Amino acid sequence: MVSARVFGIAVPCLRRLRLRLNLSGNKTRGELMGRFASHSAPGIFGRRSFLRGVGHAGLGAAAASALALLARPAHATNWRGVVGCIKPRAGDPSLVDMIRLLPDGIGVVPVYLNFAEGTREELARSYANYEKNIAYLATLHCDVISIEGAPPFMILGPDGEAKMVDGWKQKYKTDMFTSSQNQVNVLKAMKIKKILGITAFGADLNKSYAKYFEDSGIGVVAMEGLDVSFQAIPDVPSEVIYSFIKKKFLAHKGMDGIYILGSGLEALKLVAALEQDLGVPVVQPIAARIWEIQRRLHVHQPIKGYGTLLETLPA
Repeated sequence: MVSARVFGIAVPCLRRLRLRLNLSGNKTRGELMGRFASHSAPGIFGRRSFLRGVGHAGLGAAAASALALLARPAHATNWRGVVGCIKPRAGDPSLVDMIRLLPDGIGVVPVYLNFAEGTREELARSYANYEKNIAYLATLHCDVISIEGAPPFMILGPDGEAKMVDGWKQKYKTDMFTSSQNQVNVLKAMKIKKILGITAFGADLNKSYAKYFEDSGIGVVAMEGLDVSFQAIPDVPSEVIYSFIKKKFLAHKGMDGIYILGSGLEALKLVAALEQDLGVPVVQPIAARIWEIQRRLHVHQPIKGYGTLLETLPA
């Protein structure tokens, strides 16, 4: 059994619910996730196996339970703080990994956007929806808001991103950070000066991502993209991701770290093996987010088994 913590309450989100939800018939993930992809509807999800073959009625019941939980006031079990998380799309399974690894006493409030294409045009028109989510989470008095989805903010550049986020901080009186700001913070904390970037995007967007890091003072030897559709990113097998990263690492020289863009790529469990095999630190978004949340909530609880960053928690 795996449980998610929402406002510090343990919520079973795998076997028990899966047995109930499968009774309602089979629907595609796209049909199901469309019902959850709302700028204002919080929810909780299990791993990929939980997301497949889930029926409309059962999923609706699960959503109602999640909403009921989230409507309650913060509980004493959130003694370390509450984090609001804006997820780019509801089918992203990374939330469960993050909740599982966050230290006890940290509550999580997730909300979801509805990214469907991953194109430059879709990214550029997403900011109003991000702000709606920020406004909602601010009303819940979150201690910090994690604005997930690095690409929309990377295409603004570091200065444009900082201007937008600083404006939101002042307007909503809440601490917050984007995934891209978080990842730059991690790279600098780990003293990584030049990266090999791994993404699931094409050459055009990868150029923008590389420029973002270069403008932030981080060198980029290459930004390599897996050949996969935006919708299929969560389905790429971990062994395929490992092989792609290793191949690209051996093809390039001069990097002192590997950067993986995208929580949807199931790479968290690969971090320790990649670091051991390739001899350089690996920055993965979920691990980076956990580091940032701990730092902003003034928590220091190392986590073993997921690479150098979480084991050492550099300042």
